[in-house]
Amino acid sequence: MNITSSSAPASLACLGTGKMGTALLQGIVTRQLLPASAVFLFDAYPQALAAAQTLLPGTVAAGNALEAARSAEAVLLCVKPAGIVPLIQSLQAVSESKLLISIAAGVTLKAMEAAAGHHRVIRVMPNTPALIGQGAAAYSTGSTATVADASVAASLLGAVGTVTQVAEPLLDAVTGLSGSGPAYVYTFIEALADGGLAEGLSREQALQLAAQTVAGAAAMVLQSGLHPAVLRDQVTSPGGTTIAGLAALESRAFRSACIEAVRTAAKRARELA
Repeated sequence: MNITSSSAPASLACLGTGKMGTALLQGIVTRQLLPASAVFLFDAYPQALAAAQTLLPGTVAAGNALEAARSAEAVLLCVKPAGIVPLIQSLQAVSESKLLISIAAGVTLKAMEAAAGHHRVIRVMPNTPALIGQGAAAYSTGSTATVADASVAASLLGAVGTVTQVAEPLLDAVTGLSGSGPAYVYTFIEALADGGLAEGLSREQALQLAAQTVAGAAAMVLQSGLHPAVLRDQVTSPGGTTIAGLAALESRAFRSACIEAVRTAAKRARELA
C-alpha cells in the first residue's frame, strides 16, 4: 500500500512506550509523517518514558494518559493486552471523539468498542521486524471507524513496513502467519546455519550465509513479483544439489510443518481472544 503524509493525523499520542510503540513512533518521525513536536507520550513507568524520549528527541512527555490523548487527533494504545480495556474506559473522560489504535493481541474490537464510548477503534497486528522498519502488519476497523480513520492507521503502520486491511476474524490468521512468523524464520535460519556447521563452516560463517540467504530470497519474492515456486524452479537443476536438498525437506514434511505452525498459532490466538 502506498502511504502519503496526507493520510497521517496532525498529532498523535502514544500510551505505552515499550519496544513496539517506540518502533512505530521512530518510523513515523523518521519518514516525516509527523514532526516530533506533534507526538505526545505517556507511560506509567517513568524510566520507559525517559528512554523513549531519548530515542525520540523533541517529542512531548505528558503527565498522564488523559493529557496525552486530549492533545492528539489519534491515539496509539501500546500497553499489554490486560491493560487495554481499562485504559480505553479511562479515556471516556476525553470529551472529543478520538481514533484509538490498539496493537494488543487478542483484545477484540467488540471488547474495545464496549469500553470506548464515543471514541472510534481500530485493531492492528504488527510484528517485531517493525523495530528495523521491515514490519508486516494488518488492521481491522471498528463499526464506527471511518474510511479516513482506516487511512490514518495504514499511514502509521506503513511507516515501519507493509500494511494490509483484513476482516477482524482474519487477524488470528495474521497472528499465526506474520505475528508469530519471525520466530519460525529465526528457527529456520538457525537450522540452516547448523547444517553448514555440520559440513565444516565456522559458526560465524554459517550464520552469516544462512541469514543473508533468507533475506535475499525474501527480497527476490517481493521485488520480482514472481511466485516462490517459479523462483525455486529457477535454481533447481535436474539431478542437482538443490533438488536433492528439497527432497530431504519433503521427506520430513517440511511444508506441512510450516502450514501447521501457522494454523496452530492462529488457533491459539483464537483461544486467547
